[in-house]
Amino acid sequence: MSESPAEHFEHAEHAEHASLLGDPFLMRVSVTIAILAVVAATVGSLETLETAAAMNAKNTAVLIQNQATDNWNFYQAKSIKKNLYAIAAANAGPQADDFKNQAERYGKDEEELFAKGKALERQTEDNLRESENHEHRHHILTVAVTLLHVAIAIATISIIMRGQRWPWYTALVLGALGSIGAAYAYLG
Repeated sequence: MSESPAEHFEHAEHAEHASLLGDPFLMRVSVTIAILAVVAATVGSLETLETAAAMNAKNTAVLIQNQATDNWNFYQAKSIKKNLYAIAAANAGPQADDFKNQAERYGKDEEELFAKGKALERQTEDNLRESENHEHRHHILTVAVTLLHVAIAIATISIIMRGQRWPWYTALVLGALGSIGAAYAYLG
């Protein structure tokens, strides 16, 4: 979620002005705004970290998939050579034993490359799954930080309206939902 670096200072400024009015309720609203701003900043940072982790895991998956593709190409080349030597050995002749040995050697190389290719594909799948998990957390955190920002704005309405309680109660509910959502992103 894009926000200006000064946004949290603006909320603190509203809270400071309210504290100068001397009303204990407005003081509670001011403290609530400050706490919600800190929680929103923290959740926003977590959201950014999850985005970066998702992109990193996806990039890693792409790199490993490229390695797997290269490996499968090498596997096919070894397989073709093995088959050519096997055909040459089957035709008998003075070098038949030599061709048979070459075919067996390429067969062993082929087996190793097959195992390596399968392992690389598993790594690719693991990284894609990891990326999906980070993306899922990112989406939950986006909703959570949005709820926290809305809660801050609504709590500020309580100050502007000189002590109306319903905006503050609404802000508390939205702030709690945003906080629970952020926790759920890591527990769920």
